[in-house]
Amino acid sequence: MLRIFKEEQEPTPTLSKGQIQFDHEGNKIYFISLGCPRNLVDSEVMLGILLKSGYEVAPDLESADYLVINTCGFLEASRKESSGTIEEVLQQKKKSAKLIVTGCMVQTHHEEMQKRFPKIDYFLGSGDVQGILQAVQATQKGKLVTSARSFLEVGEVPRTLSTPKHFAYLKIAEGCRKRCSYCVIPTIKGPLKSKSKEQILKEFHLLLDQGVKEIILIAQDLGDYGKDFGSRNLAALLDLLRSMLDCKKDFWLRLLYLYPDEITDELIELMKQDRRICPYLDMPIQHINNTMLKSMRRMTSREDIIATITKLRKEVPGVVIRTSLIVGFPGETEEQFEELAQFIQDYPLDNIGIFKFSREPGSHAYDLPDQVPEEVKEDRYHRLMKIQRKVVKKLNKHWIGKTLRVVVEGYHPESQLLMRGRFYGQCPEIDGIVIINDGRKVKAFGKEYEVEITDIADYDLIGKVK
Repeated sequence: MLRIFKEEQEPTPTLSKGQIQFDHEGNKIYFISLGCPRNLVDSEVMLGILLKSGYEVAPDLESADYLVINTCGFLEASRKESSGTIEEVLQQKKKSAKLIVTGCMVQTHHEEMQKRFPKIDYFLGSGDVQGILQAVQATQKGKLVTSARSFLEVGEVPRTLSTPKHFAYLKIAEGCRKRCSYCVIPTIKGPLKSKSKEQILKEFHLLLDQGVKEIILIAQDLGDYGKDFGSRNLAALLDLLRSMLDCKKDFWLRLLYLYPDEITDELIELMKQDRRICPYLDMPIQHINNTMLKSMRRMTSREDIIATITKLRKEVPGVVIRTSLIVGFPGETEEQFEELAQFIQDYPLDNIGIFKFSREPGSHAYDLPDQVPEEVKEDRYHRLMKIQRKVVKKLNKHWIGKTLRVVVEGYHPESQLLMRGRFYGQCPEIDGIVIINDGRKVKAFGKEYEVEITDIADYDLIGKVK
C-alpha cells in the first residue's frame, strides 16, 4: 500500500500507514499502490498530478470520494492480491465514491477485469499515468489503455513523495531487454526505455533539495540503463553515478537490481572510492545449477556467480548482498535443488527472497516439460527458508559489538519503548531493521545516529544509540 507519512520533528507517534490528517474538506482521494517500487513512483506521480489540481488526500478509505488502486500483474499471486484488494475496496467504499484501477494488471487483463468487476468506474493503463486527472474527472465509466506499457517522467511532471522525507525512489528506466524464460515483464512493461541523464539528474537534485538523504535507484535492471541509447556494458550507469557523486552533499545512494555479470571492476572501484554508494547490492541470481540457469535463459553461470560474490566480499569490506531464488522451476531435480541449498551455506548471502516458480501464460517456461508439482515446490521452499534463517542468524552475529550509522525512522510498531532504524545494509520495505532499545539521545526521526549493536532478533539487529 502506498504510504503517506506525517514528518516528525520530534520523536512523537507516527500516523497509521496510508494516512495523513487534513483539517479542511475537499475532493478526497485515497491511493493503494501494490507491487514494486516502480509502481510506487507511478502512484506518487498520479498523486502529485491530483494534488496540484486541487484534490486532497482522504484520511481513510471510507471517507474518500475517489479511490485509485495501482495493481501488479507480474505473477499469479500478484494478480490474486490485486483482485482481492479490488473486492475489499468495492465492499468498503461509500456508494458515491468513484473507483479508478490502473497498473500492470490493467494493461494485460483489462477486458477480463471489466467483466469480473463491472463496478469499476475507470481503467487506466500502466503507461497512461498522466491520464489520471481525465480518469478522475470523467462523468461516465471509461477506459484509457494505450500501447504505452510503462511510464517515465519527462520535464516538470508533479510528484508527491509517499515515503518518509529522508528516502525516496528514483526510477531511471522501465521495461526490459532480457528474455528470462520464466518472466513476462517484457510483455507487460515493454522493451527497455531509459530516462535521459539530464532528466534523472534534475530529479536527483530536486530530491536532495527537498531534504531526501537516501536515494534508491530502481529499474527492472539497472545494468541495462542506457543500452537503448547505444551504451555498452555499464558505461551509461557508471557515467550517471559519477555525475551524481559530483554533488558534494552527504547522502546514501542505493542500487536495486544488478545482475552478477553486470557487477564490473569499475563499479566495485567506484563503490570503494565513495562510500555514499551503499555497499549493498540486490543481485538476482535465481539458481546456481548451470542446467537450470541455461533453461532460465540467464546470461551467467555457477562459476561466474561464485566469482562475483567472492570478489565483492574481498574488495568491498562489509558489503551486504541480497538476492532472489526460484525453487521448483520446470525440470529441477532433487539433486539440483540440493546444489542450491548447499550453495547458500557455502557462500552465505545476507538476504534472500525465495519464490516458488509461477507458471505464467506467455512465458517460455510455461510450456517447458517436467513441470514440478506444487507440493514439491512448497516443500523445497520451506526447506530453503529454514536453511537461510540459520545462515542469516550466523551472519548477523558478526555485527554484534560493531557501531553502525543508523537512520532512526520512528517508534517500533509493537512498542513505543523501542525505536526502529536502518543501516546501509538494510533496504526499506524488504530487509530487516535495527531495533533500538535505548534511544534517549534521539532528538528527531529521519536523522543518522551512531548505534552500537548488542544483539540480534532473527533478521533484525538490536542496539543502543551511543
